[in-house]
Amino acid sequence: MKIARIFAHRVELPLVEGTYKWSGGKSVSVFDSTIVGVETDCGLVGYGEVCPLGPFYLPAYAEGVRAGLRELGPHLLGCDPRELAKLNQRMDAALKGHPYVKSGIDIACWDILGQATGLPVCVLMGGRFGESVRLYRAISQESPDEMARKVSGYQAAGYTRFQLKVGGDPDTDIERIRAVRAMLLPTDRLVADANTGWTQHEAMRVVRAVRDVDVYIEQPCLTYEECLAVRRHTDHPFVLDENVDSLDMLLRAKADLAMDVANLKISKLGGLTKTKQVRDLCVSMGIAMTLEDSWGGDITTAAIAHLAHSTPEEFRFTSTDFNSYVTVSTATGAPQRDHGFMAASTSPGLGIEPKMNVLGKRVVEVH
Repeated sequence: MKIARIFAHRVELPLVEGTYKWSGGKSVSVFDSTIVGVETDCGLVGYGEVCPLGPFYLPAYAEGVRAGLRELGPHLLGCDPRELAKLNQRMDAALKGHPYVKSGIDIACWDILGQATGLPVCVLMGGRFGESVRLYRAISQESPDEMARKVSGYQAAGYTRFQLKVGGDPDTDIERIRAVRAMLLPTDRLVADANTGWTQHEAMRVVRAVRDVDVYIEQPCLTYEECLAVRRHTDHPFVLDENVDSLDMLLRAKADLAMDVANLKISKLGGLTKTKQVRDLCVSMGIAMTLEDSWGGDITTAAIAHLAHSTPEEFRFTSTDFNSYVTVSTATGAPQRDHGFMAASTSPGLGIEPKMNVLGKRVVEVH
């Protein structure tokens, strides 16, 4: 079996809530997603998805995915998509860095491997742990009262994990954390995610001011060193996200006791193959994980579900269902939220079928 063609579609994904806001005044209302297809010489086609959260979040941007596919694609023609380690080595040799460009291809090749073997991706990635995957809901940055109101609504939908977008004015953020925590049950989990938005002194103020509140602190500052300094001055459970972008950084953070939870994003690490490697190391080291991606729709949600469902439950802090945040469905068979949980498909591969009428014309084609 050989790769005969690599192609991509561009799809706009408007948000259900109209807009999504996080630290530093950043916001987005329509996501620019790239659906990647890998076609084989025997007729199997696998799909992946890459949807950066804008060029101001991570070193990734939507048009960069398409440009990268045009650059990388010719080097992969003739490769066996089932040989995932070999394929990833080839991608890294042909294109230094740019892991997000490689992510969609890697996911699509896992989809092909599943179809070829007749097995769901989660089974191929280690097995299906548990009946379902617990979800969190990200709460866009608004006034404290508005964020608390939204949390109340999502509680009614079955969510028990909430990621509060902070990283703004420290005094307002303190109010946000307190207002939302007051809405929650003792068994609910609240994460205050600053997305690198605080300076070190601001982060120190916030964690001191909410010392009595049951809350996780996620990625308070831009640099690893700043986050580590805050970590060493608080007893709140601590999550690292943007800084954990490689195996090396994970090992450094483990050695420094810099986190209790690692946030693993598929495209940040370069696809399911490399995320699985980091995931398995976290399990070996006893580190819990948020398993997700930067953003996306049905295909990204399917990939997240397979990654999370193949992770032992005690290390699965939470995941998310991005397809419930957007108004456009790009595939059938994708996981759907069921009272705060989702489940990976039991069908071969990712278990999805793209809606070609939604995807439209191809914007990249390499053959």
